Amino acid sequence: MYSGPSGEGGGGHEAAAPKKIPSASSMPWVRNLRRYVGSGAGLGSEALMELETKRILLEIFKERQQKNAKAGKIPSFYKKKPEEGSISHRVQGLAKYRFLKKQSEILLNADDLDAMWACLRENCVIDDATGAEKMNYEDFCHIASLCTEQIGPKCRKFFSPSNFMKFEKDESGRIAILPFYLYVMRTVSLTQARIDMSELDEDSDGFLQPHEMEAYIRGLIPNLAQLRDMPGAFIQMYCRIAARKFFFFCDPHRRGKSCIKKVLLSNCLQELMELHQESEEEVPDTEQAENWFSLTSAQRICDMFLALDKDKNGTLSKQELKEYAEGTLTEIFIEREMFTKSGSMVETTSYALKT
Repeated sequence: MYSGPSGEGGGGHEAAAPKKIPSASSMPWVRNLRRYVGSGAGLGSEALMELETKRILLEIFKERQQKNAKAGKIPSFYKKKPEEGSISHRVQGLAKYRFLKKQSEILLNADDLDAMWACLRENCVIDDATGAEKMNYEDFCHIASLCTEQIGPKCRKFFSPSNFMKFEKDESGRIAILPFYLYVMRTVSLTQARIDMSELDEDSDGFLQPHEMEAYIRGLIPNLAQLRDMPGAFIQMYCRIAARKFFFFCDPHRRGKSCIKKVLLSNCLQELMELHQESEEEVPDTEQAENWFSLTSAQRICDMFLALDKDKNGTLSKQELKEYAEGTLTEIFIEREMFTKSGSMVETTSYALKT
């Protein structure tokens, strides 16, 4: 019968005592690991990790809700903006810069748009009845693959099934390529405008102040074909006049700041962007004046104001305003403009001439 270990040659050396293993309850990491892994069936599963994370966050949220309910206090909904020059302010600025840079990198540029248009025209079909260039969904998917190879994955988002369904289809289920291309161009243009405006938004509150709006318009002038020949001495004046047009429509409560989203969706921005178009023939001044942001229109407003401003002090008095449009303004309108400054043409031009 085996009675235990014995030494060699009959010499009796006692065996070394086995090492004592600490219980699992004394090791926190073991408890945490077992609680996380569970039975072990889902070990290493990202899905289980996500579920566990959501469960823990939900428990924390419920616990905070219970504490707030017991305390009877309104939870904080306002956070003070970081002071200028502080670490928080610098971190916020750096995060904003990196985010906007990333958004600019995934945006299509002019060469990408030209390549997309060439790809659309090369792989479309001509409608026998109308002569329009069209594509069905199979052509749409094929063009998406070609554009992804030539341009990169950043154009893939425009070729989604939901985008194809947005456009009018003929009896054969085909859409015209021109409206689709214009949609891509407008999306890129608005996204670029949003990035540019966000860069000028100093306090990152989603609103532009008058000087920030003027800076945005000043940056657009070199890219607008119909404003490139603007005299340098008139640029500052033009930016002020154009900015007041935006604030008249996009700042109805006269808070002194205009929401970027409203500016992007306003007809004013669309009218300003029309000045991108280059005209091969010389356009008459009367036709140019139809666009409020044209150089002809801005000069006309400036000349009109200078003619009314008899004392040349940069503002219009009540008596001077009465002479506008041959005295057709009523006393009630003039009194309202004098005391409420509701942003009429007079306020627009007076603001433009202030120094």
